Amino acid sequence: MIHLAEVRLRVPRGAERRHPFRVPAVRALDAPEALALDAPVTCFVGDNGSGKSTLLEGIAAAAGLPTIGSDDVPRDATLESARELAGALTLSWTHRTPRGFFLRAEDFFGFAARLARERADMLRQLGAWEAEFAAARRAPDALGRAQGPLRASLADMERRYGEDLDAHSHGQAFLRVFGDRFVPGGLYLLDEPEAALSPQSQLALLAMVLDLVRQGAQFVVATHSPILLACPGARLYSFDASPPARTTYDALEHVWLTRDFLADPGRYLAALGIA
Repeated sequence: MIHLAEVRLRVPRGAERRHPFRVPAVRALDAPEALALDAPVTCFVGDNGSGKSTLLEGIAAAAGLPTIGSDDVPRDATLESARELAGALTLSWTHRTPRGFFLRAEDFFGFAARLARERADMLRQLGAWEAEFAAARRAPDALGRAQGPLRASLADMERRYGEDLDAHSHGQAFLRVFGDRFVPGGLYLLDEPEAALSPQSQLALLAMVLDLVRQGAQFVVATHSPILLACPGARLYSFDASPPARTTYDALEHVWLTRDFLADPGRYLAALGIA
């Protein structure tokens, strides 16, 4: 299902020289044609600094999706320019869904720390209530009733994420959160989700994506991964072009360079003078 159908940009007057509008691939979107998101999976691909993550962050801010990160988009200081870009974007929807989230791989540790703080606050509150009720010599069943909702929230958090996400490897924690947070009919904006994943785990993520697509989900992914870029039916946009242009899997430098290197790594190492 297509939830978010297209994105249009109107650069504010006088903002052309200011980040993020000075990024060539982003600035070039200020055109009569919209960027069409007309497939259940759309991938943004390009060199570092090409603008793919910048645009994805702006879309996330404009869409108002929850964030898997250290803070929500409206309060995250690192997303100030994304919020400015969001103000210049127009999103066209076929079906606005309340489900989904925005993930930046670089901010996942912030999400784990955020969960740890929330869990610690819950445990402190439960301990404070126990001390308060004991001092007042109130009946144990009254304490149980008072703690009930908070204990239920704590149990739900531990069921979903375990007692400590840091107890898992970074990649395992990624997959655990994906497995819990992916629900049918959602819109998912993922920025380089392959960063912590082994090739095998990237295949596991790809399988999750394809399963959710069959259940009405939509994905927009900024990625360097040839594995994720191979998603069947995905629409690929190269941000090395200005404006971003539709392309094919075999035409991507990420793909042919990886293939060429794996076929003869010694040739590349020799060219670098380190063979």
